[in-house]
Formats: sequence, structure tokens, C-alpha cells
Amino acid sequence: MILYVNGDSHTAAAECVNNHAFAEDDGVYWDCGREPHPDNLHHSWGKKLADRIGYDFVCEAESASSNDRIIRTTKEYLEWVDTPDLIIIQWSTWEREEWLINNQWYQINASGVDDVPDSHQDSYKEYVANVDWVQKTLEAHEKIYDFHNLLSDNNIDHVFFNGNNTFGDILNRKHWGDCYYEPYESSFDHKLRDRFDKRNGGYHYGPDAHTYWADYMTMYLVDKKFI
Repeated sequence: MILYVNGDSHTAAAECVNNHAFAEDDGVYWDCGREPHPDNLHHSWGKKLADRIGYDFVCEAESASSNDRIIRTTKEYLEWVDTPDLIIIQWSTWEREEWLINNQWYQINASGVDDVPDSHQDSYKEYVANVDWVQKTLEAHEKIYDFHNLLSDNNIDHVFFNGNNTFGDILNRKHWGDCYYEPYESSFDHKLRDRFDKRNGGYHYGPDAHTYWADYMTMYLVDKKFI
């Protein structure tokens, strides 16, 4: 039995037990690039959830990931590897994009500090200056719904949840069944921020918070009969 998870830094467990978001931040794991740091991943909600339900664990989350990347890499996994028994995806913030530049994927957000090649600096500045948050939210809602339908049409069990943003402002709401945990009401961060301190005053949570979310998701999966 395989549990496949994807997402951004919340699922990669960035800074969970050390100060690293990417494996390459630690010289010992430089060759692992932008993968989650293994010490953090060991304490992630996904790994703890897999252990609780007795599934093998596959994680393709990446810190700073866009939803475009999450969808692309999940589709690639499904194309080349046996279908997992359960997919759980934590969605990133709606404004992020993925740009293919010189055969390399770049994750782009509106912070204004992303590392992009000189050839695309002007395009990046334009993107940051002109982000339409309402439009980005609408686009994300439709993309995720299309992906939900793709998985459903192929009888692939899946559960989605929000990382930070919600779709609370969406008027044309979709019917997700039990496949999307509170898409219009809450997020991973909403559930945790009043219960746990963030690491180093930043954006991420420590092992106790990941344990809480693993327990929470276990109960949801049992209650909704995914397991």
C-alpha cells in the first residue's frame, strides 16, 4: 500500500527540526538539490501519517512549490509509476507559477526575491507588479477542480487540503465530496497557528504540529472511509 503526498514547504516539513528548507541547504545533502531535508521529512505529517496507517511513503513535495508544479509532478508520477493507493495533496498559495527556462523549472511567487535568470528579470518584475489575486484564486480553483475530476475519473482515491490560502471568496463553489477537506473554510496553517508556535518566528511548524496534523488526517481518512 502506497501513500503519495505532494505540496510545498508544509508537506516538505521545512525547518521542522533544523533550519533547512531544501536538502541542498545542508552541505551533507548538497547533491539532493531541492528535495526535502531528510531529517525534517522524517518528522513530517506525511511520514507520520503513513506510519500510522501502515502505508509505504512517497513524498514529492518541494518548498516554495507552485500548484502548477504539484499537478505536473503528480501527473508524471501517475504516468510512470504504479498508481498509489491514496494521494494526499496540500495546495500552495494561489499566486505562484512555474516557469520553464532553458529546460529548467523555476518556482515563481510574488515575493520579489525569487532567483530567476537575467533573461527573465524584467518578466519577473512585471509579474510581481501585476499579480491579480482575485484572478489567480479563480484560476487555481478551476485547475484544482479539473485535477480532482481527472483523479476521480480514473478511480484514484485522493484528499486535498489548503496550505495557507482558502477559496473562501469563491462564489461558484464546487462539489468535492470528501476529496477536499474544507476548501472554502480552513487550511493547514489556520488549524495549527493558534495551537503551535512557528519555528524561529517564521512560516513553518515543528514536530508536535506535524504529529497533530497526522493524527487529524488519520481521523478524517477513517471517518470518510478512505482507509
